[in-house]
Amino acid sequence: MFAFRLSVLLPSFLFLITTVNALHFYLDANEKRCFVEELPSDTVVEGHYRALEWADSTQQYILNEELGIIVEVEEMETSHVVTKTRGPSDGRFTFTSHESGDHSICISTNYTSWWSSTHIKLYLDIVVGSTKPDIESDRTHIGELSSKLRDLNQKLEEIRREQQYQREREADFRNLSENTNSKAVWYSVLQIGVLIATCTWQLRHLKRFFADKR
Repeated sequence: MFAFRLSVLLPSFLFLITTVNALHFYLDANEKRCFVEELPSDTVVEGHYRALEWADSTQQYILNEELGIIVEVEEMETSHVVTKTRGPSDGRFTFTSHESGDHSICISTNYTSWWSSTHIKLYLDIVVGSTKPDIESDRTHIGELSSKLRDLNQKLEEIRREQQYQREREADFRNLSENTNSKAVWYSVLQIGVLIATCTWQLRHLKRFFADKR
């Protein structure tokens, strides 16, 4: 069994969404070939393979319907088997990583004879998809946003009430100022009237006084 790290062999292969015949390799019928890839948790991985078998009669690789491909994915740290599928010579497989870390993707054939000399040419495309949305985390985030919005609305309401109170105080102060100014004007008018009356009385009194002297 051979193991290769896909992130080393194909750095652009794993991180691009579109891949076309990005990898092909050869293996014997009784051989298992493994690749190691580090994956985040809850990440969808899709693979497409196409296996061709060497035909001595035609001296070329051909598609054999009797050839089957076994794909086994395992978490290397826990040895947990994520998936194990058996498909035709041209097929697909999909799995979702449950834990973050290194995952081994092993490919072998359904030929079990150790004496088989069949050679296989296998094309493999693997697409690492985006991480699944964390619904619980999203709900928590939405709850936090809702709480912040409620707090913000409450503060805005307090500011609105404070502005309304200030406007009412300004109106009361304006009315008080207008009343005070009005009273001051009338008081000034009254003072002027008293002064005029006093001056008039004094003038008349002085006039009679000088008239009596004569």
